[in-house]
Amino acid sequence: MSTQQLSERESKALAIATHTQLVRNPNNTWIVPSQSGPKSYTVNPDPESPYCDCPDFEHRRARCKHVLAVEIVLKREIVTDGRTQTVTETVTVKQKYAQDWQSYNAAQQTEKSHFLALLYQLCEKIEEPIQVMGRPRLSLKDMIFAVTYRTYSMMSARRFASDMRDALAKGYVKKAPSFNSVFTYSQMESLTPYLKQLIAESAKPLQSIETDFAVDASGLSTSTYVRWFDVKYGKNESWHDWLKLHLVCGVKTHIVTGVEITRATKHESPFYRGLLEQTAKAGFTMREVSADKGYISQKNLQATVDMGAVPFIPFRVNVQPDRGTDLWSKMFFYYNFKRDEFLAHYHKRSNVETTFSMIKAKFGERLRSKTETAQVNEALCKVLCHNLCVVIQSMYELNITPEFMSEAA
Repeated sequence: MSTQQLSERESKALAIATHTQLVRNPNNTWIVPSQSGPKSYTVNPDPESPYCDCPDFEHRRARCKHVLAVEIVLKREIVTDGRTQTVTETVTVKQKYAQDWQSYNAAQQTEKSHFLALLYQLCEKIEEPIQVMGRPRLSLKDMIFAVTYRTYSMMSARRFASDMRDALAKGYVKKAPSFNSVFTYSQMESLTPYLKQLIAESAKPLQSIETDFAVDASGLSTSTYVRWFDVKYGKNESWHDWLKLHLVCGVKTHIVTGVEITRATKHESPFYRGLLEQTAKAGFTMREVSADKGYISQKNLQATVDMGAVPFIPFRVNVQPDRGTDLWSKMFFYYNFKRDEFLAHYHKRSNVETTFSMIKAKFGERLRSKTETAQVNEALCKVLCHNLCVVIQSMYELNITPEFMSEAA
């Protein structure tokens, strides 16, 4: 089996078993060298209850690469005929889940037509601002439709012009805007709250499906650069600037229910409560919320409970059990003395990583806009496009019918 077919942890375990020397102790434990430094770890490969004293095992309470490496060595069958030696290695294969290919294929083949219909109906909910003077403006509904559709198409505004003419012919817009108008509206700060509103509206069809949520943040690269002086080498270096995308998503369908865009230097924790409030405002009932250690604080634990949910946020190694609140103490002891039960809930957090991967793989991890306002709007458009694609997939796999689907049809 090639290493491409293995998970990252299994691939590293195979490398350890192949290229390093594992020492077996008389008490049936093993000494396994670290891949990243001079350290070594003690492994007990007991099939019923394996153990390793590395940080990864201490955190996950599941087989780490060191345990897997020992298992690989133990499963080797060596046959010698006096001249040659044959080694057969058996590697645990990562569990795979069945894919409903019929529903998936149907959703993919009809996605674009459904996307246009759903986006049109969402934009129809927007109230046009009253104009009392000046030249007649372009329709705000049409411009939000155009800016979002352009993000979905992944094309430049100039090459996107033919798609807008097709949308005009199908009745999705009243007038096809020029590419310069698309640029201009993309840079409008007033567009941002409308996009957030549409993200919340697009998530509502899955209110009955999602009860467990995950929170995290990830960076989106921009087309601009930042420069600073490298003291060590005495030269200037250029790096892409970044925006940070904070979001909360459902762990079943990966629908985004709350979002914030900030500069890359902003910490994630202060935005936690706001994301949950957006989720509650969108009509979702929260049962539990998972987040990584960066979000652990009394305020965030209390914010989760205030929303009627249970927080599954792991504690850092240097925190104290008594921080003055019963909630902090209860969660601290739950985390430390019922670790397996806690991690069973906490590992739902991996779905937010999947959500980021879905957004970046389909709509790009780089923001093409030049100004910061346009970059924020582009990032929100990516999230809105992702939500609409999730709704379309759910229509086929979960047999849901969005409220605005019948009207859009």
